[in-house]
This record gives sequence, structure tokens and C-alpha cells, in this order.
Amino acid sequence: MSTFNRLQKRLSRQGIETHYENSIYHFNRNQIEAKVLLPESLPLEERAVQQLLDLASVRVPGSDAKVCEARATPDFHPGSTAPVGSIVATTEDLVIPAAIGTDINCGMRLLTTGLSYQEADAQKAALIQQLKNILLLDQRDVPVTPNSFSALFDEGLEAWLQELPYQGIWQQADFKRMYTELSAVLSTQAVKAHSRYAPEAFFEKREIIRPASLGTVGSGNHFVELQIVDTILDRHAAYAAGLREGEVLMMIHTGSRDVGFYVGQRWADKARAQWPATEKYPASGLFGLTAEHAQEYLLAMGVAARYAWANRIVLAELVRSAWQKVFTQDKSKLIVDLSHNIIFPEQGMNLHRKGATPARAGELALIPGSMGDYSYLVKGKGHSDWLWSCSHGAGRSVRRQVIRGKLPDIRQNSRLPWQCITLKSERLREEAPAAYKPITPVIEIQEQAGLIQPVARVRPWITFKA
Repeated sequence: MSTFNRLQKRLSRQGIETHYENSIYHFNRNQIEAKVLLPESLPLEERAVQQLLDLASVRVPGSDAKVCEARATPDFHPGSTAPVGSIVATTEDLVIPAAIGTDINCGMRLLTTGLSYQEADAQKAALIQQLKNILLLDQRDVPVTPNSFSALFDEGLEAWLQELPYQGIWQQADFKRMYTELSAVLSTQAVKAHSRYAPEAFFEKREIIRPASLGTVGSGNHFVELQIVDTILDRHAAYAAGLREGEVLMMIHTGSRDVGFYVGQRWADKARAQWPATEKYPASGLFGLTAEHAQEYLLAMGVAARYAWANRIVLAELVRSAWQKVFTQDKSKLIVDLSHNIIFPEQGMNLHRKGATPARAGELALIPGSMGDYSYLVKGKGHSDWLWSCSHGAGRSVRRQVIRGKLPDIRQNSRLPWQCITLKSERLREEAPAAYKPITPVIEIQEQAGLIQPVARVRPWITFKA
């Protein structure tokens, strides 16, 4: 009996009808439907299917608000509550805080450097030391002010930049370039926020604040990686993005850190507290918010989202400062910054993306593999049936909890040479290439289904993990 047939039987015993056609899994439970785009060669986990259908089933008693569609991309795998690689569209009056969790506005930022691999490799040892100092040894000076945080949360990124003090990292930052690069930070206009939902510590009566998490990568699958443009796949799009083969790129993957946890946990608790006392809690543990509570949540989520964008801006400036010290020049330029754990109002719905990336027509997106595999810059094609989205990476094939108990050959499944700089040896096991799906079928299936058009393939050079 095939693996799919065995899974189909197990799901059938839970009342889940399943069929597979044209690389799409179709699921139906009590007239609730969901679809997953996944090559037959890649694993499908029962728990992830259950989580996706649980999301698709969220309702709030006494309200007509509902989930409209549930989809998943090929990086699909179980999460703590919601599955990674999921996109859930709800009516405009419904949000599900647990559908994006506490790592709010986790996202990717990609920059060119203007240097070839040969030029950069000649200074590799010095570059590693400088980046290790700021990324892993906390040798950074990132001063901000209470006024700058008020501006960030109440007005946005441009207002935040205007209020930063001329101290620390900001003394050498190119503000003109940073202002220009805000146009490459996607979807900022879709997010509203208010400082009343931010941590009170940001507004203490002090001239300068240095938040512990601002300008940090975080743990888990977050990283800063130096990459090399390996192959140009769409010459015109690559030229427009400023890419050339052999050039070194900087990719940053991180989110809202402790602010996301602060907002996400509070609002998950609030959604539970708002549940009608006369109704049983849903078995899934998923609670929706409607009407004014939904609008409040979106403002609170916006606080974490703007902090995440600021965090990636700071990290980029820190990496640029290290680059400047080593090469005495910095011609780097932002290509794109985009989110994959967030709710955006789109197409008359609230699109909840958990580990899924917007792939709107003509917009750039990033799909990284593991640190032993390729990553891709792609252009979205705006496929409505897949909710204008694509995968945010290759997706895990082995969960951290499982791989921690093993002692695998960390080079297993490596398709390319790689080097990881970290202070924690467990990161090498948890994030080893063997823990991830191969990126090639993930990209190919999305290209074939019309979600994306690949622009360039890049290979890892040096990865930094906290």
C-alpha cells in the first residue's frame, strides 16, 4: 500500500475525505474544504492537514464572520497551532490571532553588495569576525528614543527614521538611501498601528533607549546569510533588480522578536477571553475575533509588524557597517523586504499568512532553501486560487523536537558547500540541510502551477545563526 493510501485511510477514520490530482491535495471535513499544493515526492504530515482544516473551520458564535478559503504551499508542515505554509482568507470582520502566532511579520530582506565573490572571499576571515561581533557577540550600538517609537507605531517607518538620534549606528548610516529603500519594503501601507498597544518600556522618561532585541536575528530558523548569485533565470527581471552572476548578496530572515511575542500572546489570550461563556471552547484551541475586537487586534499586530520592519532595517545597517569596515566601501542596495507571518486586508478579505509569502502579480518574493541548498528570488504571478501567495521557503521535513534527539551527519542532504557561524552547536543539528525539504521540487511545482516566475538562483556562502 502506498504512503498516500495509508494516509488517506487514517484521515478517512477522522471524517476527512482526501483525493490527489494534478499535484493538489483536496481535503473535505464536514463540508469544510482545503487545498495543498505539494509534489507527490514530498512528505505530507497528518498533523498539518488537521491543523489546516481546524483553521478553515473557525467560527465565532453569534457572528456571520467566517473563513472563506484555506490553502497551503509546498513548504507545508505542522506548526505549534497553525500549520506553516498556510494561507487562510476570512471575511473582513474576522481575524484569527493564532493563525499567525507570535512571530509577527517574520520576513525576508535581500540586498546586493556590489562586490563579486572573488573580491569578498579575499577578505573572508575579517568579514566573518566583524559580522560575528555584531550578530552573535552583541557588539552593537543601536540608540533610539521614546519619540522615535511613538512615530514608528503611530505614523510609520519614514517618521521613525526622522526621529532617530544622531548617535551610535546612526552616525554612519546613509539616511538618504534608507528613505529611498522604503519603497522596496512591501505592503507597509496595508498595516495600521497605534502606540497604545506597544510595550510601555518603549516610552519611559529617558532620552535614549537601547531595546535588547532591536537589531537581533533571533533563534530557530532565523539567519543572516551571505549568498552568491549562481544563475540568472529571468534576464530582464534580474537586470531590473540589479543582480549579476557571481555577486555577493545579503539575506536577512527575522521578525518582531519580543514585541511580537508580547502582542501575539496577549491577543491569543484576549481571543479566548472574548469567547461566549455559554459556548464550549473549540477543540482546536483556535479562537477568532470579530467586529471592533478584530480591528483592535489589527492595530496591535501593526505595532509588532512595524517593529519587525525596523528590526530588519537595523540589521541591514549593522551588516553594512561591518562591510564598510572590511572593504572601506558600501555600495549595497535593497532589492526587497517582505513579510510571511502577518494578516493583510486584501481582495475584500483578511488574508492570514503563516509561513507563506505574498506573490502578487509583478512583485518580487524570496524563497530560501536550507543553508546547504539554493535560494530563489522569484516574481509573483498573482494566482487567485492560491490566494496571491507562494511558499516562504523549502519547509521542514523533520521537526526540531525530533532532530534534537538524533546525532545526524549535519552534512547529510547538503547539495552545496556551506559554512555556518554560530555560538550554539545545537543550531547545526536543528537547522542542518537534512531537516529541510529539497528546494528544487518546491520551486518547480509552484512555477508549473502558475504561482511564480523564478528570477535568479543563489547559493549559500556563509550563514550566521544565533
